[in-house]
Amino acid sequence: MNQTTVISSLRISLNHRLGAESMVEDDIANQAAESVGINEMTILAILGIVIVGVVVRFLTMTFAPSLLTKIVRSKNLRTKTVKQSDKALGSAVGAGVSYLLALQLVNSVEGGSTTYAMPDIMLTILPNVFQFIIALAVVVWAFRLVDVVQDVVMMLDSDGVSDGTDKTMVSALESVLRFFIIFIGAIFIADAVGLDLTSLIAGLGISGLALALAAKDTISNFFGALTVLLDRPFKVGDWVVVGASEGEVIEINLRTTLIRTGMDTVITVPNANLVSTPVENFGKRRWRRWQTMLHFDINSNPDSVEAFRDDVLSSIQDNAATMNEESSWCRVNDISATSIDVSLNLYWDVQGGADERQEKEKFLLEIMQLARNHNLSFYDNRIRKQGN
Repeated sequence: MNQTTVISSLRISLNHRLGAESMVEDDIANQAAESVGINEMTILAILGIVIVGVVVRFLTMTFAPSLLTKIVRSKNLRTKTVKQSDKALGSAVGAGVSYLLALQLVNSVEGGSTTYAMPDIMLTILPNVFQFIIALAVVVWAFRLVDVVQDVVMMLDSDGVSDGTDKTMVSALESVLRFFIIFIGAIFIADAVGLDLTSLIAGLGISGLALALAAKDTISNFFGALTVLLDRPFKVGDWVVVGASEGEVIEINLRTTLIRTGMDTVITVPNANLVSTPVENFGKRRWRRWQTMLHFDINSNPDSVEAFRDDVLSSIQDNAATMNEESSWCRVNDISATSIDVSLNLYWDVQGGADERQEKEKFLLEIMQLARNHNLSFYDNRIRKQGN
């Protein structure tokens, strides 16, 4: 036997040995997989389902923004619905596709397929994993979409300006939506992890009374918020007096209402208190009455005082920020040894305290100019005392 024949025989023997070892390894792997009730095709199918989910998630994150940009015209809506939540949206869609494919695989195994095999526990766990991802991603996405409420209200508003009523509705709707999103999301997540919803709901019914007693203050505050929204005793931006608290309403939540005082502090008022406590709302005034007293020097010319009075009344009637002109007056109210007192009464037709202060300032400057035009000097007791 020559050298070439010997080498060929050795190669054939080595190949047979390697092939046998490979078959042994494959047999061991298959036996290990079959020992847990799953075969190689099932493992490949599960990997394929995961890969498909990842690809769909990537495609959704890539193409959904451009598609929704054509549908949603508002820039703020596009930012909040797509750019700030594209990952959650992509995860929900990708997990949804994987969930459907996993159900097909499970149905195939339960139908007696000879191609796929998996243990009974995996038949339940596999769809639940994707269902859990869907529920969690949808909750995250929906929670971020709550911020869209403000933009939708602004779009539906005719003047496009967010006033106190709009702020109240936005604040309330956002709080209610967040509550329901968390509640419904918790139910779906509980179902995904395999909890028995029937027993869970029954348990909630039994423990509901105990929870209601323990959280009676929170429930009272919730219904107090509903009362505020339905009856609307005030809105965001109104100046109110609630018991010993006075200030501007800056926020209405499900549990509390925040009031900013004139000292720039914030008072937190439980909504339950608003139902049983009288609320004085300065923002609902039909007009804002203003009274003041002008003191002129006793040596002032009576004709000048009379002319000044007539000019002030004309200014009130010509001022676009006043109303009830027929009930307004400017009259000499009293005379003392040192001053002539002129009483002034008018009604502002303005929306808020800031507007009232602005109009009052303009009117006082106008009064000062009228007094100068008639050579009238305002009386100051301190100056007279110094002169004496």
